[in-house]
Amino acid sequence: MAEESALDGKIVVGVDGSEQSRRALRWAVRQAGFTNGVVEAVMAWEPPFSGWGSAVPADDEARLGQLARKALAESVEKAVGARPPVDVRLRVEEGTPAWVLLSAARERASLLVVGHRGLGGFEGALLGSVGQYCVQHSPCPVVVVRTAE
Repeated sequence: MAEESALDGKIVVGVDGSEQSRRALRWAVRQAGFTNGVVEAVMAWEPPFSGWGSAVPADDEARLGQLARKALAESVEKAVGARPPVDVRLRVEEGTPAWVLLSAARERASLLVVGHRGLGGFEGALLGSVGQYCVQHSPCPVVVVRTAE
């Protein structure tokens, strides 16, 4: 009996609404087309805090999750259209982006794809903090998609 390896063609890609993440998503969709794979577009969200130790009410957290799902769906449609050429599954989870992406990758992904930097941080950075963490800790190969400059 052959050993079970990573799910053939499952590509996890981080999407945060930035143009960098949409480029990463387009790259992942093209790659999935070559490998007959599936793309799992992942967006993480964290509840905002209104003061030291006081989180937003639970009903607001549920709303934040819904807003994240809507933002992810809009990002996917903007990047690859309403009818992408491969199966693109949406996944929204509460948590830090790097942890959420690594959790998704541990679920038998063959590849993790991230943009070289997202919405936060320093514009001149060669690699953002989420990408850096994923490169160092991923259970599968990581592709970092850079802009064409």
